[in-house]
Amino acid sequence: MNKIDILPGKKIYFASDQHFGAPNAKESKVREEKFIRWLDRIKSDAQVLFLMGDLFDFWHEWNHVIPKGYVRVLGKLAELKDSGIELFMFVGNHDLWMKNYFEDEIGCRVFFDKQYFEINGQNFLLAHGDGLGPGDKGYKRMKKLFTNPLAQWAFKWLHPDIAMKVAIYFSTKNKMISGEEDKEFLGEDKEFLIIYSKEKLRTEKIDYFVYGHRHLPMVLDLKVNENNAKYVNLGDWISYFTYGVIDNEFKLKTFEQPNHKDHNGLHKDHNERK
Repeated sequence: MNKIDILPGKKIYFASDQHFGAPNAKESKVREEKFIRWLDRIKSDAQVLFLMGDLFDFWHEWNHVIPKGYVRVLGKLAELKDSGIELFMFVGNHDLWMKNYFEDEIGCRVFFDKQYFEINGQNFLLAHGDGLGPGDKGYKRMKKLFTNPLAQWAFKWLHPDIAMKVAIYFSTKNKMISGEEDKEFLGEDKEFLIIYSKEKLRTEKIDYFVYGHRHLPMVLDLKVNENNAKYVNLGDWISYFTYGVIDNEFKLKTFEQPNHKDHNGLHKDHNERK
C-alpha cells in the first residue's frame, strides 16, 4: 500500500474528468485556462495532486508523437512537479492509451488500475471507476478491445491525422465511451460504483472510496455490517469544476462556482448527500 503523511501546512488535492479537447479546441481552451488558474491557486499548499482520469477526451502516444495541443496544461503540471509537488495520474476510459510520456517528461507517476493509499492513517481506494462493479458489459467488452496489445499495435500504424479523427469521432459519438446516457444519479442500489464499494467494504477496511468517471459530484456515507466509509465522486471540469482536498478531513469543493444549481440538489460544498 502506498503511504502519504501530510506535512504541516500542506494539502492533498484530487481532480478528475477534465476531458480537454472536447467538444472542440476553442471551447476546451476556456476550460483549460480555468483549470490552470486552479493549479496556480493550489501550488502554494499542495503536497500531492491526484489526477483521477480522463484529463483528455482522447489521448494516444505513438513512439515519437503525442496529440497536438494542451501545451499550457502540460507545462503547468511540469511546473508543479518541479516545485516539489508529487503528481499521480490515473488513466481513464478516454485516455487509457498513455504509456511513458508523462512519467518521462513530467515525472508524473501513472496508474492503470485501482490503487490503495494510506493517507494520514486512513485507508483510501482510488480509481477512475470505469469497468468496476456489475453491469456495463458493452463497455467492458470494448475496453478489452482497446487494451488488447494487437489492437493497439494496429492502431498506432495509422497516420496520426487519420487516427485522431477516428478516435475523436468515437470519443464523442459512442455513448458507451462518452457517458452521455449516464448523467443522472440512479440511486444507491443501481449505481455500479456504489455497489462495487459496498462489496469491497464487506471484506476490506476502507475509509474512503474516491472515483471519477460518473461526473456527479457527491460524498455519501456507506455502512456495511460494522464497517463505515465515504463514497466520493469528484464530479468534472465540464459542468461542475469540482475537486477534492484533504488537510484534516476530506472535502469536495467547487472552483469558481458555475451559475446553475448543482446536480441532484447537492449542496454547494458537495460534502454530504442525504
